[in-house]
Amino acid sequence: MEKLVCPKCGYENKPTAFYCNLCKYIFRRKKKTEKLEKKLQQRTDFYHEMAVNKRKSAFLMLGFFMLVVALGWVIGMIYGAGYYGLALAALIAGVMTLISFFSGDRVILALSRAREVKKESHPQLFNVVEEMKIASGLTRMPRIYIIDDTAPNAFATGKDPDHASIAVTRGLLEKLNREELQGVIGHEMSHIKNYDIRFAVIAGILLGVVVLISDYFVRSMFYGRGRRRSSRKRGGGGGLLILVALVFAIVAPIFARILQMAISRKREFLADSSSVELTRNPHGLASALRKIASDREPLEVANRATQHLYIINPVKSIKMKSRSLFSTHPPTEARIRILESMM
Repeated sequence: MEKLVCPKCGYENKPTAFYCNLCKYIFRRKKKTEKLEKKLQQRTDFYHEMAVNKRKSAFLMLGFFMLVVALGWVIGMIYGAGYYGLALAALIAGVMTLISFFSGDRVILALSRAREVKKESHPQLFNVVEEMKIASGLTRMPRIYIIDDTAPNAFATGKDPDHASIAVTRGLLEKLNREELQGVIGHEMSHIKNYDIRFAVIAGILLGVVVLISDYFVRSMFYGRGRRRSSRKRGGGGGLLILVALVFAIVAPIFARILQMAISRKREFLADSSSVELTRNPHGLASALRKIASDREPLEVANRATQHLYIINPVKSIKMKSRSLFSTHPPTEARIRILESMM
């Protein structure tokens, strides 16, 4: 079914939508929607944006957990014990959580070839980070890293606000003025303050669990052990159950990936709104996003494993539009439009 493309931001909405889910543009007017239209066209409040995105992210995360539980249960039923499937899924998730929680940020920084710097070498950067730290109410200064690349970009990582790091590229420091740099650092500090850094780790873990369990189940079915065992236990009805479980196991990783990308997009909107709360200046971040998005230099150290962390996706495929289900970030033009509506 053909999507309804918003003429203002380009976001693809459902054909039945009467307003854009991103920029709130009204597609058609009816008496019953006049009150809603008036409300949607009011000046955007960043506290409202924060509340909406937190609520949507919580629902998406709940969907992720339910998918893991459902996958473990279905596969467990094939082997004649649904509860064992749940236990296996929980065990794998627990082990991966511990590994990622205690060492995930170090792996990400190493993959990005980031090096820690001191205040003496980058006084302005440290000054801006310290300003945003005070504004956010954090008690500990994040560690600051530089990525030696001319493409402007930045990300935050860590397990909590007391164990967090901010990495910026050399190109970001060279191409942005202080006001724009403040907006970017405010965005990354918001990821830390809102525990998005931990949120991203959890989403990545659950995606890994879904893929791992699905892959094991599909392989066991093709090798025949699971199929024979289920047939003995279930009789004639086992074949249908196997087919349903096999389809679910193949589709689950795709659905999990869509959920992860949706979570990432919602958190970016939230971080933009939170950055305005810290800087009281939406123009700085809006201008920074425009410069970063228009820069043509590739970020060589970025990859598919770390792309969702950056303020703007640095490795987005030419064919992968920012409004796609698999996009890690919302459309930059929509983010800028929301920020400009706060001015």
